[in-house]
Amino acid sequence: MATAREDSPGHEADRGGASPTSPATGSPAAPEPAGPPAELGPAALRALSHPLRIRILDLLPSHGPLTASKLGEIVGESSGSTSYHLRQLAKHGLVREVEGKGTARERWWERTPGGFSISTLGKDSPATRQTAEAVNIEFLRLRHERVMAFVRAGQGADEETLKAWDGTTTFFAANKWATPEQMRAIVVAWEQFTTEHIDPLSGQEGAPGAIPFEVHFDAFPTIDPDGNPI
Repeated sequence: MATAREDSPGHEADRGGASPTSPATGSPAAPEPAGPPAELGPAALRALSHPLRIRILDLLPSHGPLTASKLGEIVGESSGSTSYHLRQLAKHGLVREVEGKGTARERWWERTPGGFSISTLGKDSPATRQTAEAVNIEFLRLRHERVMAFVRAGQGADEETLKAWDGTTTFFAANKWATPEQMRAIVVAWEQFTTEHIDPLSGQEGAPGAIPFEVHFDAFPTIDPDGNPI
């Protein structure tokens, strides 16, 4: 049942074209929701079934473009190993070379803009569903690691740093009862919020005062398919 979505830098720019305007006023109209990103097929899921490839995809958005050598330093692997895994990810459109940067000997890689989704719905075999589930679990595990690293880092931060970032971070959980239709409405509202407030932040790498940040949104039933509490 699980569906996970991974955004990438440049998600907004990937739509192309100028901003639409209101016919009545000529002012910018509210942006249309982008909708869910493309879902990965069986071949791409198989390519992602290697934990190191998932970690590479997980690192690129926050670190920015990296070479195979630098990735190797971060993950503790040889540049030959990371280079091989990058090429496999590129075959399925999950990463791409950065145009105009690097040389024939040292290429720079980035996540392909637009993001992707991974769902267990509609998979044609139990093995494919299991692969989708395993990939989702690994992405979630890495996400949890980053949350825990942030919490631990706050313990050693000085008072000036804590004041500067006061009000910029939050961890929120709500437990309610809702119908599937009401839950879908919440997901649609989140997609609209993303379009209006998060997508416009794309392309700010290197801007004065800008640092990488991460936003999580989770919505899921707390019972299994048989109605038992999870």
